[in-house]
Amino acid sequence: MKLLIGNRNYSSWSLRPWLVLRHFDLPFEDEVLMLSGEGWREALAARSPTGKVPVLIDDDIVVHETLAIIEYLADKYPEKQIWPADRRDRALARSAASEMHAGFTALRGAAPMNLRASHPGKVDLDAVRADLHRIEQLWGEFLARSGGPFLFGEFTAADAMFAPVATRIRTYALPTSDTASAYIEAIYGLPAFQNWLTQALREPWVVDDDEIDVIQGRVAPGTIV
Repeated sequence: MKLLIGNRNYSSWSLRPWLVLRHFDLPFEDEVLMLSGEGWREALAARSPTGKVPVLIDDDIVVHETLAIIEYLADKYPEKQIWPADRRDRALARSAASEMHAGFTALRGAAPMNLRASHPGKVDLDAVRADLHRIEQLWGEFLARSGGPFLFGEFTAADAMFAPVATRIRTYALPTSDTASAYIEAIYGLPAFQNWLTQALREPWVVDDDEIDVIQGRVAPGTIV
């Protein structure tokens, strides 16, 4: 299997299925497709049916879109328990993952994933307060039921879906409860996440559209190095 991904520093949607593949020790290779630079859109469109990442290629099967990839992997490797084994927990995990997939647009828009950066105080808390409150509700409920360190005890696809949220909270120093902070530490401590992070920190590329100083007009496009 091959997973086509975007720049590790910025591509939150690529991170999610990559964590599943890596954490559950599934056989795969990855290939980074640039999300900036001359001709990047055309190059991406030539490899992806939607012109977006991630894309999973498994022999003659091409699966695009993060949740679809995760579900494909769960079907192909049921013994790995990518979703929780308990039926009720599995339903709750899928519900939370779908909510993440479709929602939290204020947080995603105001605080793009940027693993190399530290930008405390640069996000308008009023703009993301409702999303942060809902995240606290979800994480708190599941962690109280499971006892942690992950939402359903052991790491599952639900945690993969929320991993980029953990990075956003850390990058922009957003306020969190002690429970949420401990969960973020668990995500960062996951060996698969550490592997992704290490590679992200080595990347030389800058995507202006995901740099908050460019978005908010502090610096001109093309000046961040």
